[in-house]
Amino acid sequence: MSRLLAAALTVVAAAALAVGAALGITALLDATPDQPNTPLITYEQAGQGS
Repeated sequence: MSRLLAAALTVVAAAALAVGAALGITALLDATPDQPNTPLITYEQAGQGS
């Protein structure tokens, strides 16, 4: 009886760990990185003098 209980608790713990890992990975993939809004290339306008 105790072996059956240990096996059941192991299955429940493994399932909880798998769900937690899946939620953590999903949260990491949904996180948006901080990207500065600075252009890499700038073009001078025709009316601007340099």
